Amino acid sequence: MSMDRSRLVRRGITLNYITIAYNSVEAIVSVTAGIVSGSVALVSFGVDSAIEVTSAGAAQFRLRSDKDQAKRQSAELWTHRIIGMSFLVLAAYVVADAGHSLWVREAPERSIVGIVLLVFSIVVMPVLARAKRKVAVLLGSRALEADATQTSLCAFLSVIALAGVALNAFFGWWWADPVAAIAMVPIIAKEGFEGVRGEPSCEDCSPQ
Repeated sequence: MSMDRSRLVRRGITLNYITIAYNSVEAIVSVTAGIVSGSVALVSFGVDSAIEVTSAGAAQFRLRSDKDQAKRQSAELWTHRIIGMSFLVLAAYVVADAGHSLWVREAPERSIVGIVLLVFSIVVMPVLARAKRKVAVLLGSRALEADATQTSLCAFLSVIALAGVALNAFFGWWWADPVAAIAMVPIIAKEGFEGVRGEPSCEDCSPQ
């Protein structure tokens, strides 16, 4: 493995450590705020953050297998599938939780902590995703690109969740919160199915 590739791998590992640390805090705060306020969108966003930790962990395995070309190929495939399955688990959870809230007309309370967290994530996650995608492209790894997409999706879901939480907080539109959560599902499911079907790229499987 070349020195340049070694530096890219180390950079990717560092970015994933940052992702794991940030998303761990994000998951705890978001789920706690969501449970306290009864916000499906916040809880769903917190679960997504926890899944992002799983995705980043799988990406770490892929990066640490980069030195060996044979291991790299196997790690690429399994990492892509694990990330894809994590997306599908999240999609199923959101449908069930948001659907239940709409059925019982469960109105969440205002959550200022949740709003602040979501605004912060909208700023932080795109920067992190951009840096991770650059490493993934230079390494020629679709699995790492999928992990970067998961990080980008976290930012997009922040916007959707913020819309639902804010509309409920300031206008009393209780239904906006679970509807915002359900709006996340097609995006999440699409990424999930693509990940489960994913194959390693030819560039990634060739000797470096």
